Amino acid sequence: MGTFAFGPIPSRRLGKSLGINNIPLKHCTYSCVYCQLGKTADYCIERKDFYDPDAVCMEVERKVDKALQSGWSIDYLTFVPDGEPTLDSKLGKEVSILKRFGIPIAVLTNASIMWRDDVKEDLMGADLVSIKLDAASEDLWRRIDRPHKKLALKTILDGMSEFAEDFKGTIISETMLIDGIRYGNEFEKIADFLASLKRLGKAYVAVPTRPPAERWVKPASEETVNAAFQIFTEKLDGKVECLTGYEGDAFAFTGNAEEDLLGITAVHPMRKQAVEEFLKKANEDWQLVDKLLRESKLAEVEYGGDKYYVKNFRTRKTE
Repeated sequence: MGTFAFGPIPSRRLGKSLGINNIPLKHCTYSCVYCQLGKTADYCIERKDFYDPDAVCMEVERKVDKALQSGWSIDYLTFVPDGEPTLDSKLGKEVSILKRFGIPIAVLTNASIMWRDDVKEDLMGADLVSIKLDAASEDLWRRIDRPHKKLALKTILDGMSEFAEDFKGTIISETMLIDGIRYGNEFEKIADFLASLKRLGKAYVAVPTRPPAERWVKPASEETVNAAFQIFTEKLDGKVECLTGYEGDAFAFTGNAEEDLLGITAVHPMRKQAVEEFLKKANEDWQLVDKLLRESKLAEVEYGGDKYYVKNFRTRKTE
């Protein structure tokens, strides 16, 4: 025991999340170049019985009881394993058993086998499903996500759309951006697809912040992240956030202007005018911005003829 549940841990997307590990290490449909777990050890697209659902749920129950007794709150029970969670053929049964706790259930999936009817059915019991879309073009998708050879992007996109038509809960998405990629008009393509999905609550633009599977992988530049953010914002009615650093205090408003400014710009790139308004409210002047730029804590980028300020995440040491 001791391997099926962990946390609760702070998550900017899910609040206090108790993680559920229902897949053996690196059993996955993808072998993403940026994966913090390393290269995929077992490429597979066929679902299997990995663990006894009762054993998984019993350990989750113990974790829940211990957390609540210690005064922790739990916002979500989250399937976020060491591989692709929908490869677990017992996922639906586990979700059904865990419903009795009365805690919302989330599943973080790469959506690569969501086209399967049994996968869609299993996911219908969740309250929130996070899908991944790093590219909407076949060649770029294969370069970044390195999918199983039998997978096809169009089939996956169709599966996402079909699931979104019937799902009653909340859907969020994540798009990971890395350096050295010529994205061209890819952000428009991704955003257009996400805009077509029903029940999309929020789209997250992310960069890798932990050691990746491939050593050449680095976080995309602030300019690239800001460009994606602005395009997504326009096409998704502002339902966009950045995931570019430590999640625990991203929304903290401390009354400390420096901390607040860095916290906000880690989530939302700020136009110069918005920064000026923020400084007025905080009784600070532009010298604070100049200081953060000198210290490489903040980056100034241009987009659409305007200046934006983004937290400088590329100088952050990986954990």
